[in-house]
Amino acid sequence: MSGTVYLIGAGPGDPELLTLKAARLLARANVVLHDALVSREVLALISPAADLIDVGKRAGRKLLTQDEINSLLVSYTQTRETVVRLKGGDPSIFGRAGEEIEALRKAGVEYEIVPGITAALGAAAAAGISLTDRRVASQVLLTTFSRGTDGSVMDWGCVTSTTTLVLYMPGADYAEVSARLIDGGLPADLPCVIVSRAMSSSQDLRWSNVGRLASEEKLPAPALLIVGRVASRDVEEIRASFWEGHGEDLSERQVQVS
Repeated sequence: MSGTVYLIGAGPGDPELLTLKAARLLARANVVLHDALVSREVLALISPAADLIDVGKRAGRKLLTQDEINSLLVSYTQTRETVVRLKGGDPSIFGRAGEEIEALRKAGVEYEIVPGITAALGAAAAAGISLTDRRVASQVLLTTFSRGTDGSVMDWGCVTSTTTLVLYMPGADYAEVSARLIDGGLPADLPCVIVSRAMSSSQDLRWSNVGRLASEEKLPAPALLIVGRVASRDVEEIRASFWEGHGEDLSERQVQVS
C-alpha cells in the first residue's frame, strides 16, 4: 500500500472554521499526527478508528524532533491509505510544512496541502478589524518575534506608515517586544492589539499601543500581536491625525527589529 499524506490546517480552533475538505479527510483518516495547538473540538472530528499521535510542543519542549516526525509520515504511508499531518492555523504559515514536504518529496510520497485559516486572520476577525483597511493600510507583514543575540536581525525596511505588522508568538515578555519595536523605529503611540486564543470560547483582547504594551497584563498563549493603524478602534480619526506629529514617514527609513 502507498498512502497519501495530507497536511491540513486546523484553523484557529473553532471547528466550524475548518474547510469542508479538511473535515471530510479527518473523518476518514487512518492516522493523524497533530500539533499541540489543535483544539479538542477539532480533534473530536477525527475518525474514532484513527490512530492519534501528539507530536506537539509543550512548555517549549518538543515530544518528537522534526526529523522523527518526517520519518513517521513517510513510514505510515507504507501501511495506511490516509495519513494526516494536522497543524494549527494554516500549514504553510510558520508550521514547518516546508521541511515535511521536502522529506515527502525525497521519499517519493504523494502529499496534498489543505489550507486553513491562519492565526493572523482569526485574530483580526476576533478583533473586528480589517488588516488591509484601505484608509490606513496597504500591506501586511506576517512575522515572528525572535529572541536572543544569536538570532539574525530581521530587516523590516519594507515597514511603512501603511503597514500592518502581525507578530506571531510574541511570548510573555511584552516589555521586550515593546522595546524592540521602538528601537526599530516604530512610534510609541502606534496602536496595537493583543489577541489571545482567537476564535475560541476563551478568547481575550487587549487594545494598547507600542509604548504602553510594556506594562500590559500578560494574556494566555497562544497569542498574537497586531501592530498598525488598523489596530485603532477609530480608524477614521487616526487616519486624519496620527502621522501628522511624526516628522518622518517610516517609508523614508529602514526599520530593523530582531
